Amino acid sequence: MSHTRGLLRMLPRSIITRRTFSTTGPAFVNVGDRIPPIDLVEGSPGNKVNLAKELQGKGLIIGVPAAFSPSCSATHIPGYINSPSLKSAGKVFVVSINDAFVMKAWGESLDPSHKSGIRFLGDPDGKLTEALDLTFESGALFGNNRSKRYALVVEDGKVKEAHIEPDNTGVDGEDSPLCLTGNTTEEDANHSTASAADKVLK
Repeated sequence: MSHTRGLLRMLPRSIITRRTFSTTGPAFVNVGDRIPPIDLVEGSPGNKVNLAKELQGKGLIIGVPAAFSPSCSATHIPGYINSPSLKSAGKVFVVSINDAFVMKAWGESLDPSHKSGIRFLGDPDGKLTEALDLTFESGALFGNNRSKRYALVVEDGKVKEAHIEPDNTGVDGEDSPLCLTGNTTEEDANHSTASAADKVLK
């Protein structure tokens, strides 16, 4: 548990100091909820992955609004990949409402050698994200709804901790969803890389 708490400390400062993650939001997935048995895709559309089956032990689901978004690519996901606490987190999955090919390409761009063991899964129709009640309206920007930024610590198929960005906004009051804009300062980016994942993997 101490290692998982370490990764939790690596959430971006914009969330830690300005927006504090919600852990008990009445509409969102809650501690004690089971992971829905919904198929995601990995690598190709025909390769199905069911997180309810995969996460029968210890693990982590990291949700992001979009693959290849600037902040998630530059700081958010690399924080997990490079965290020394990652090895103690169990199975780790990054999930986004994207297709399997896009998620595969994104994962290979961030972790070409696959050294981290993190798996990048597509939720192309958003069914898992909707079942967790973690979508937000972004049709005007992207043509469909997207996922909130979140991290779910899972144990034996149930949510042990839920960390959810509540308002989907960018840094310093930007209107675009967090992680879809690149509007962070260099100081924010450096802090994010050093401490975002450690906030989750404590």
